[in-house]
Amino acid sequence: MANHSSFSSLFLLFSLFLGYGVLQLQASHHVFQHLQTTSPASSSHQPYRTGYHFQPPKNWINDPNAPMIYKGIYHLFYQYNPKGAVWGNIVWAHSTSTDLINWTPHEHAIYPSQPFDQYGCWSGSATILPSGKPVILYTGIIDGKNTQVQNLAVPKNLSDPYLREWIKYPKNPLMASNVENQINGSSFRDPTTAWLGHDNIWRVIIGSKYHRKGLAILYRSRDFKKWIKAKHPLHSGKNTGMWECPDFFPVSTAGQNGVDTSIVGPYVKHVLKASLDDTKHEYYTVGTYNTILDRYIPDKGSVESDSGLRYDYGKFYASKTFFDNKTGRRILWGWINESSSVEDDIKKGWAGVQAIPRKIWLEKSGKHLVQWPIVELEKLRVKQVKLPSKILEGGSVIEVSGVTAVQADVEISFEISDFKKAEVFDPSWTDPQQLCIQKGASVKSALGPFGLLALASKDLKEYTAVFFRIFKGQDKHVVLMCSDQSRSSLNEDNDKVTYGAFLNVDPVHEKLSLRSLIDHSIVESFGGGGKTCITARVYPTLAIEEKAHLYAFNYGTENVKMSSLSAWSMKKAHIY
Repeated sequence: MANHSSFSSLFLLFSLFLGYGVLQLQASHHVFQHLQTTSPASSSHQPYRTGYHFQPPKNWINDPNAPMIYKGIYHLFYQYNPKGAVWGNIVWAHSTSTDLINWTPHEHAIYPSQPFDQYGCWSGSATILPSGKPVILYTGIIDGKNTQVQNLAVPKNLSDPYLREWIKYPKNPLMASNVENQINGSSFRDPTTAWLGHDNIWRVIIGSKYHRKGLAILYRSRDFKKWIKAKHPLHSGKNTGMWECPDFFPVSTAGQNGVDTSIVGPYVKHVLKASLDDTKHEYYTVGTYNTILDRYIPDKGSVESDSGLRYDYGKFYASKTFFDNKTGRRILWGWINESSSVEDDIKKGWAGVQAIPRKIWLEKSGKHLVQWPIVELEKLRVKQVKLPSKILEGGSVIEVSGVTAVQADVEISFEISDFKKAEVFDPSWTDPQQLCIQKGASVKSALGPFGLLALASKDLKEYTAVFFRIFKGQDKHVVLMCSDQSRSSLNEDNDKVTYGAFLNVDPVHEKLSLRSLIDHSIVESFGGGGKTCITARVYPTLAIEEKAHLYAFNYGTENVKMSSLSAWSMKKAHIY
């Protein structure tokens, strides 16, 4: 611990920034033996490493943390285990980019070094102050009981656009549990980006729970260092369990541009997202932020549970957004966990990937969000293959040749002209995932399944099917989007669950579009122009490298028109 003289010097140094005292991170940090994990085995055979999704060379990663842009440079921090391919020893790894696709690594930004984070540095967020200076709030673990507190860190050198060194406030923690505030210390984590009210007071929310009620605990501060817990949470959800990685941000009702996190007004709605620890799914609602009461009110009809709206209905968790003031976008990051066994993860020496960054905006109806891969990704496209419009007869499969099927970007659209024979929709079918499990890619109906067979072996013993089905509802047609992984691998140790969601598209008046980003062990799919997204994590044994194939298919009994198909091979991004 610093003596009084050195403490005073540090306090003065940080006063130049925001009036805090700080402790500088040491060049090396102590690794706690009781948090050690198994050292990874090195494997030269790596068919599942991605070509253009973000992942470090080895070891475990999870939540994206504090994405931001500073002096024209994008920053991504993320939870990382420097010692192995399973969770443990958590630090904040750090990479920067000029385009959100190609990344350069830096030294770990935040790691256990002080009593207020000695057992781990967990997730958090960045806030850009009105002066343009970035600050980070993060969760520190203070003991072996996973007691969680909220801490502050700031850049050491603001003239460094790469923000390679971070220093910690010595009066951390800023927020902690105690008897008076009735906070469960082991369920108190993941501070959001803070927002500044018209009263010039900062607000931030922390994820928590009270019994089975999920909580977005609200804190306020005038100076960003002294935080006071509000009497009531910003919002809560009954029977939802622990809210991890909450996110709260405004969205414009007047177009696709994003807005700064502190914006409120007549042309803005708000989104509250929670990652549910119980189910490892996320859900969000769209609603109104009452700035007088400091309460969030979801719009009427919003479903506040795991069965509500989700960014992604597949393998996607712990997401985080940020406002990109250079391009006027709000950008979403999400973590794609493994579906393989822990033993297989240790063998390959790594686990976890970040999804492609997505631009998000409010759909014109104002009821849900739309997501689309950032446009910069298209710089990696090469060797376009374009198929002419054609009728896909019932039971037909056509190969998309000339594309690197293991590392590709595919866009396809369909038109339906005759709906008379569409299967009648049963109103009891309220769970789209269960419906996709029951009616997988091999189950025929009149209109569907039709879509793509990605990462497919030539004999079709392995494939990941992403497809649509159309049903005849009482007053409209119902579109089901599925990602069927049941045949994605011959390795039965993998989780091969099928995912599904209803797609808010009218197939009578609109084309059905699908875009899939295929990357060795990922099939990240966007239906209806990004109205519904499903990410699959798969590990084929036959359909790897040059043995992978790509097909368009229609296994329904009625003909479907494939109105367009474009596919590109994707160059490898520069990541590490």
